[in-house]
Amino acid sequence: MTTNNKYLAAAAGLGALLLYFSFYCVRETDFALVTQFGRPVRTVADAGLHAKWPFQSVLRFDRRLRIYDPRPSEFLTRDKKNLVIENYVAWRIEDPGRFIQSVGDTSSAEMRLHDIIWSGLSAALGNQDLDSLVSAANTKLQVQSMLDLLASDADRAAVAQYGIRVIDVRIKRLNLPEQNKQSVFARMRAERERIALQYRAEGEEQALTIRANAEREKEEILSAAYREAEKIRGEGDAEATRIYGKAYSKNPEFYKLIRTLESYKKVLDDKTTIILSSDSQLLKVLTKGEAGAK
Repeated sequence: MTTNNKYLAAAAGLGALLLYFSFYCVRETDFALVTQFGRPVRTVADAGLHAKWPFQSVLRFDRRLRIYDPRPSEFLTRDKKNLVIENYVAWRIEDPGRFIQSVGDTSSAEMRLHDIIWSGLSAALGNQDLDSLVSAANTKLQVQSMLDLLASDADRAAVAQYGIRVIDVRIKRLNLPEQNKQSVFARMRAERERIALQYRAEGEEQALTIRANAEREKEEILSAAYREAEKIRGEGDAEATRIYGKAYSKNPEFYKLIRTLESYKKVLDDKTTIILSSDSQLLKVLTKGEAGAK
């Protein structure tokens, strides 16, 4: 190989090397931070092939959501009771330039996040009594509102200082130190018993109301039925009297005989002894027959 060819090959290799260091590729899941002698120049968020100067460097950062899951921490409530909180933080890199200048890597970022979230939880729980956190009434809504406010405050602080975005803060588990559990459980049992007694009292009140209404309706139904029965009975008696009167007017002697015989059925049987005078009206039919009936 001649000297000229060697120069040409070296030049081609140098050109290829310059081209190799002049282009870089950005994935959909990454940020690319172009630096020049360690100083951030620009941030590239668009995926694809991009160009830079050969003497510039490219740092890549994962732009996807990250979960920071710290160890459980103990906090103090307003009424000086201890709580053990297990929480997690969802976060991602928002500004790679500020991120690399302030924290440098994800481990340092999570340490800063831990400080921000810990101080926020400490302040928030310090304004709450333990009873309000373990009470059955509105606890979920109250804690949710507290965590939303904490996430918003932490997000503002983290973006301004470290270039990271706090998406969400949630509590996985709210526990009590062993020395506090029994007293809290006793308080919870007492609250549940109070609620149960309230439900029983309301049930008894409703039962009494239902029974009283049922008794009143029963009396109204019986009264209406008695009134209707008496009305029907009166109409029947009136009709019977009319029929009797009509029959009596047609044949008074026969009617008198029938009524006398009916009276015998009522007053006479095999165990009855009657002592009457011979001219008694009751005995005329028995002693004189049809003439007695007349």
